Amino acid sequence: MRSRRTFLAGSDAAIALLPFAARADGHAPDKFTTSMGNLIVHPIAHASLVPELADGTIYVDPVCDPSAYAGLPAAAMILITHEHGDHFNAATLAALDTRASIFIANTAVSDMLTEDQQARATSLANRETMGLGDLTIDAIAAYNITEDRLSFHPEGCDNGYVLTCRDFRVYISDDTEDTPEMRGLENIDLAFVCMNLPFTMDAASAVVEFAPTYV
Repeated sequence: MRSRRTFLAGSDAAIALLPFAARADGHAPDKFTTSMGNLIVHPIAHASLVPELADGTIYVDPVCDPSAYAGLPAAAMILITHEHGDHFNAATLAALDTRASIFIANTAVSDMLTEDQQARATSLANRETMGLGDLTIDAIAAYNITEDRLSFHPEGCDNGYVLTCRDFRVYISDDTEDTPEMRGLENIDLAFVCMNLPFTMDAASAVVEFAPTYV
């Protein structure tokens, strides 16, 4: 069983902190039980991760060297938050086997995909939702709110996502600050929250508010 560090963050709920490091550093995948079967999360690096379900595998913001994905199932879905180079890399997508993948992204990224990729892509704006079988995807606004950071991630452009796997909800924050949309999240079981100052936020500032089970 993997070890976890927990903290009480000004509330009655304990939040479990999961180690998140590159696969090259030897961190094993994290496994969670859902009514859709086990959810296995493979950390890659930075914002890149690979949630694996029995129904299919999702590559989130794949930008690393393709060798980082060696041994993983091919992606049924490519989920991209926004167009910055640490979240979207056309060369990485070209090198991966995405022939059977669908793409879900914000508008800016959708416009940057190849013609073949666009034919299999869905563009989601903030607050839009789509369903794929037992999986529901909600696009959550991701943006800066601090005055001198507004140009980094303007409001209305970039997506975080909530993936609802029947009874298990996963939040992927993207690059964002402590926004009302984040604080308003409910029933989040697992959260991946950005920590990249000064461009984004200190994770603790909003995690306490929406209190995911694991972060």
